[in-house]
Amino acid sequence: MSTIPSAITGDAATRVLIVDDSAVARAALSRFVAADGGFVVAGAVPDAQRALDFLSREQVDVILLDLEMPRTSGIEALPQVIAAGRGARVLVVSSSAAEGAAVTIRALALGAADTLVKPGAGAFASRFGEILLQRLAVLAKPGRPSAVSRDAAVSLGVSFDAIAIGASTGGIHALASLLRAVPGAVAQPIFVTQHLPPSFSPFFAEQVALSGRRPCDVAGDRTLVNRGRILVAPGTAHLTAQRMASGAVVTRLSQAPTATGNLPSVDPMFTSLAEVYGSRLLAIVLSGMGRDGLDGARAVHAAGGTLVVQDQASSVVWGMPGAVAAAGLARAVMTPGAIGAMIAASATVAA
Repeated sequence: MSTIPSAITGDAATRVLIVDDSAVARAALSRFVAADGGFVVAGAVPDAQRALDFLSREQVDVILLDLEMPRTSGIEALPQVIAAGRGARVLVVSSSAAEGAAVTIRALALGAADTLVKPGAGAFASRFGEILLQRLAVLAKPGRPSAVSRDAAVSLGVSFDAIAIGASTGGIHALASLLRAVPGAVAQPIFVTQHLPPSFSPFFAEQVALSGRRPCDVAGDRTLVNRGRILVAPGTAHLTAQRMASGAVVTRLSQAPTATGNLPSVDPMFTSLAEVYGSRLLAIVLSGMGRDGLDGARAVHAAGGTLVVQDQASSVVWGMPGAVAAAGLARAVMTPGAIGAMIAASATVAA
């Protein structure tokens, strides 16, 4: 376990609350958390109500939340837990968070920072503990100071023909917040690359359609780009675009290696859309770990497009947006809701 990055900042360890109705799971999770000196188990409770009672008295940094619990399920209690946590990040640790489960996408859209599949009783192993500590270390990391003022005006004074959005950890909730501020009548097509396993793609598209109040499809190769629609990258390929001789734009799928190693990756999406739309592209980078999107952001900037990134305070992880901001490429740094309001103020509305 010595390879896991420490979450200690100064003299304070990251405080963790465990919420799980299984005594075996609470004991196992407590053991894994306590194995790293950067974390301390602040409490371990068996249900959502006792979690809310605990949070009314105590401050924690991260909450490990099971979804299947008696009386009030974790998914039902999630909004209250997030509010009571006063800034604590919620990591869903549940057998219900199996790959492709619709409840996983719903939890992330409601504001969970990340999810992790909990092994069955008696199957907890050191590898699970290592992964758990890695996730905790990411969620506990303090962000860097914002490189651009977040007080930018809502209207940027630019117009655009297409919107491209890239995101990773924390991005599903941020995207939902952004889309809720965009009127359903906005006509520009929206392209989305969110780091997700392939089996999550259909559930993600359904969630995005609900948040965006417009049709959303998982992009295929040569899918026609229509006004007022959202196209999301499949988990198996990069989402790129090509303008045909007729003037129509179609999506293309690629599995070409990228510098970041992500599949799908934000970089090829931004780069290809910059070639297609040039200065008429609005590119947005939301919460996510790493630097995926930075190379593509440089291509957008070189083509005269507009770049906006999520602010540090509202990001679960400020890696991706922070990298673009630190490079001096961002026109503005805003909350997802403010970005959505800016789109609403600048976008074309369908007749």
